Order: sequence, then C-alpha cells, then structure tokens
Amino acid sequence: MRILLFTGKGGVGKSTVAAGTAALSASRGLRTLVLSTDAAHSLADAFAAPVGAEPTRVAENLFVQQVDAQRRFEQSWADIQGYLLTVLDVVGVDPVAAEELTVIPGAEEIFALLELRLHASSGEWDVIIVDCAPTAETLRLLALPEALGWYMERIFPFGRRMVRTLKPVLSKAAGVPMPEDTVFDAVQRLHGELDEVRALLSGPGASVRVVLTPETVVLAEARRSFTTLSLFGYRVDGVVANRIFPDEGGDAWRSGWVAAQEKVLLEMEQSFAGLARWRSTYRTGEPVGVEALRLLAEDVYAGTDPLAEPSGDGPLRVERTASGAVLSLALPFVTKGEVDLKRHGDELVVTVASYRRLLSLPAGLARFRVSGARVEGGALQVRFEETAT
Repeated sequence: MRILLFTGKGGVGKSTVAAGTAALSASRGLRTLVLSTDAAHSLADAFAAPVGAEPTRVAENLFVQQVDAQRRFEQSWADIQGYLLTVLDVVGVDPVAAEELTVIPGAEEIFALLELRLHASSGEWDVIIVDCAPTAETLRLLALPEALGWYMERIFPFGRRMVRTLKPVLSKAAGVPMPEDTVFDAVQRLHGELDEVRALLSGPGASVRVVLTPETVVLAEARRSFTTLSLFGYRVDGVVANRIFPDEGGDAWRSGWVAAQEKVLLEMEQSFAGLARWRSTYRTGEPVGVEALRLLAEDVYAGTDPLAEPSGDGPLRVERTASGAVLSLALPFVTKGEVDLKRHGDELVVTVASYRRLLSLPAGLARFRVSGARVEGGALQVRFEETAT
C-alpha cells in the first residue's frame, strides 16, 4: 500500500494537487482514498461533490473522506477529558470554559491521523492520500508521537505507580481528585495508536510531498519543512511548484512575474536536487471536479509515476565501522552552527532551530561513546566508538 502526505504553506494549492493525484491514481485502477487532516476541509469543494464522515465514492475507485473528529475524539479522548473536567470543576472553572480547555490543540488533525491508521490496517486500499494541514501544523503534528513516546517510557510508569500507591494522600494534599486507572489506560491506548501512526508514516511505503508556489518566502518555508521532516524521520519524495505563469509574452506586468518566478524556480531546482521536482502551470480556470483534477495531475507529473515509492534508506541510517559506528541523520540546508547535539544516557538530543528530537539509541550504539560529530553533505554524522576497557 502507498501512503502520500501533501503539505505546504497555506494557500499554495496543496489540496488541489492532492486531489488531482488521487484522481489520477484511481483512473489507473487503484482503489484510492483521499482524506483531509486540515481543519479547513476543502476536498468537497475540489471534487464538487458532497463528502461525508465516512469514505464517500466520487468516481470509480476514488473515495473521499473528511474525518469526523468529534467521533474519534469521543473514542480516544473521552476518559481523559472526563477526568480533566472533574479537576476543573473542583477548582471552580466555568463548565463551558472547561469544555474548551480540555480539547487538545490540533485535536482534529490528530484524530484524523488515527483514522488513517484504521484505513491502513483495513487492507481495503491500494493508495491513501492525505491532504495535511498547512506546514507548521503538520510539523507539530508529526512530532507528537515521538514526544509522547518519550513521556510514556520515562514518566508515565512512575506517575501511574505513584498515584496508585499514594492516591488518598495526593488527593487530600492537592485538593483535586487523582486519575483512575481508566484515565491512564486511555493515555496508554492513545500513545499506542499514535506510535503505530508514526511507524506507518516513516515506513518505506510512505512519503511526504511538499507543494509550493514560486515565491521567495514560500520556497524558504519549503526548505525549512524539508529539514524538519527529515529531522523527525519522515521521507520527502518531491516538490510540486504550483501556479507558474506561462511564458507567453504579453504586458510588462506578466513578464515581470515570469522573470521573478523563473529566478525562484532555479533556486528550487538547486535546493531540492536529488528529489523529484514537478511543475504546474497557472490555468485560466480553477480545476474543479474529478476529470479536471485528473487532467491537472497528468500535466503535473508529465509521464512520471506519481506513486513511485521513495528509494534509499530514509533520513536516518547507522553504518558499522572497524571501531564502532556512524549514525547519519539527513538535515538538508543546515549548517554546523545551527545544530545542537547532546547525549543524555541512551539518547541523542538533536536541536535544529525550535525543533528538538530525542533519538533513542539502539542497544548496539548505547554502549558506545560519542567520539565526534560533524555536519557534512546535508547530514549530521555522529561517530561512536567502543569505550576502552
């Protein structure tokens, strides 16, 4: 099964490109599902068809879903929310305000990813295409499973044991009820589901495709997205430059835009060398409906396979050496001064700008010491050597 996630800065046309790719996939006889994790659902508008909370057939082999976040919320978060509401009630928070405070930020996107997990395990689909939220929200969302995993492995077991042992004392001291086992079970279940999502999206059959428009600010954000997605272990398989003005002559205004876009497009080619790079020309009308979207995708991919699985080992790899090993983490566009690296026990803490990743070292590396690190060729390389005895 092939999983493709489309992301990009808001307004670049990622939903249109995602929908077009889905329409092209279905036209090739592949049973295709396209779903939206963007709170501002626009797939129904793109396909000019009513779309429900369950997969809705809009053409042969093509199904669209706009996830019912409320239903998934009730399934995955209700026990946790119930406990939080009880605590807020005890401390006197207004019930309406409490209801809002207990909804986690980005909940709709998170529960849409849990829906993706269910579809991926169902065996019903050949291709699943995800229309993600704009870039910043997508990056925070894809970092969540690993962050929650760190908490679950190190803090959660201790907290659960402490609450179970000292519950009467803690309740009296804190003045609020302590969580029941059902709350801990719900947190553990949510972690397990998100961990499955992470494994699915960082696996060999999944990749992220970045959509941009040929503008300097948009290109800069696309480069940062590539870096951050690689940092968290997600493959980027290509970029789509959308809304390119055709060079057909005309007035000075059009010629100015064409020249400015060409400059940015040249930078894009240089920035993403090694990845697939596709272009989509600005059309005279908005592509709406299955056939118009399919034709758009035909032009964009121009005879290449839009569903080809990414090659290579992915952003993270470990190679053994005579004295130890070298861990390489792809960090495109990053210089040495922009990376902070620390070792904390069996973990490497890698920080790039405002994003931090905790890499749990495999047993084979955890017993080695870090002997050096460098940033070279768009990758962080960390050398490990066996500790002298």
